[in-house]
Amino acid sequence: MPLRFHSTNGQSPEVDLREAILQGLAPDRGLYVPDQYPRLSPDELAAFSKLPYHEIAFRVLSKFTGGVISDADLAGICRDAYNFPIPLEHVYGRVHVMRLDQGPTAAFKDFAALFMARIMGKFLQAAGRELVVLTATSGDTGAAVAHAFHDVPGIRVIVLFPLAEVSLSQRKLMTTLRNNVRTVAIDGKFDDCQAMVKQAFADPALKGIPLSSANSINIGRLLPQSVYYFYAASRLARPGGPIVFSVPSGNFGDMMGGIVAREMGLPVKKIVVPVNANDAFPKFLGDGHYQKISPSRNSVSNAMNVGHPSNLARLVAVYGGQMDETGRINRMPDLAAMRRDLFSSSISDERTRVTIKAVWDKYRLLLEPHGAVAWRGFEDWLQSEGRESSRAVENDFPAVILETANPAKFPEEIEKMMGWSPDIPAPMEAALKLPEDFDRMDTDYEKFKAYLLAKYS
Repeated sequence: MPLRFHSTNGQSPEVDLREAILQGLAPDRGLYVPDQYPRLSPDELAAFSKLPYHEIAFRVLSKFTGGVISDADLAGICRDAYNFPIPLEHVYGRVHVMRLDQGPTAAFKDFAALFMARIMGKFLQAAGRELVVLTATSGDTGAAVAHAFHDVPGIRVIVLFPLAEVSLSQRKLMTTLRNNVRTVAIDGKFDDCQAMVKQAFADPALKGIPLSSANSINIGRLLPQSVYYFYAASRLARPGGPIVFSVPSGNFGDMMGGIVAREMGLPVKKIVVPVNANDAFPKFLGDGHYQKISPSRNSVSNAMNVGHPSNLARLVAVYGGQMDETGRINRMPDLAAMRRDLFSSSISDERTRVTIKAVWDKYRLLLEPHGAVAWRGFEDWLQSEGRESSRAVENDFPAVILETANPAKFPEEIEKMMGWSPDIPAPMEAALKLPEDFDRMDTDYEKFKAYLLAKYS
């Protein structure tokens, strides 16, 4: 029987992975999570050390896809999607930086979007259906989704982005595409974009439009993001040995990929979850009181400008609690267990910028703002643990800091800190030369609904 998925709000019928991906958001506005996380045996994990990335992806994701897509199709999807390197750069001791910026839009979102576009295309082709993929972006998701779904038959894409909070390269990687991709600049915050998307999914007036999402609210985004945690451990950790990850976090989808890997059996000692000025989560982890930040605070690590991370509902569910889409906690999670497994701190813009310069000066390692948040958060964790943990990281177990975007996406910041600009990847350089075409509107949902009805009904 195919694995079943239920909503974090608990008021929608269970579905299989196909429907969970195609629907995106559950009818009760909750997020889909598996009834149980399939486990990988120690022998299966040990075998990963000799496998290429696409084969690891197949073996991990096949645990979720049984009964909804053939192994041959899944293997082909993974082979086609993951044809670029995933560098693990040694820095000091057993500390490494995993660069997730080698895909077509130079950001970690490529890992999820490339898989998701291909599997959704297969599902739609088999069913003779069409979809309108509606997504909100705080920076990199929109570009990754737009590129991955560009010209996929049966799918039209709409991306909402906060006009004043994305970099030029982030914007151009999505606004220069045509055909089945449309982008809409919102005069507001990312949280406004996300709220408009969620409201559209729940609006009965839009039932005639076959909407789905490619945000990390979609379970199809989280599952492939678990794979690079397995990959890093397979190259760096001793068989069955622990590993630490530091994950710069905004909407918490990337971090949840690490949680999925851990729940599937990967021995993770700690997941460090640093945020920028939007510090609702570290405060919740500290005192057990959750208060979303509205409006979200603008920071140099712009893809993390999220005042209420959607994926907190999934994290809370893993620890036995229940949070609805508004951020209200109806059942408290096991905070003691969360504090044991996770560490979080808030990294200011000043600390982010100082980190970029300090890491370059000491290690000749160039970080962009999100990677710098991950680095500084990792250092905060080491400081909180004391000298013993620092020695352990150097000698006993590896630590991996996730660099989630190419520094060339933030040339102004790098120029300001370093006095020179980073090299620009070829796809980004090409996009910067192309003309843009996007729509623009304010945060009035009724206007957005009218826009959808006019163009897609």
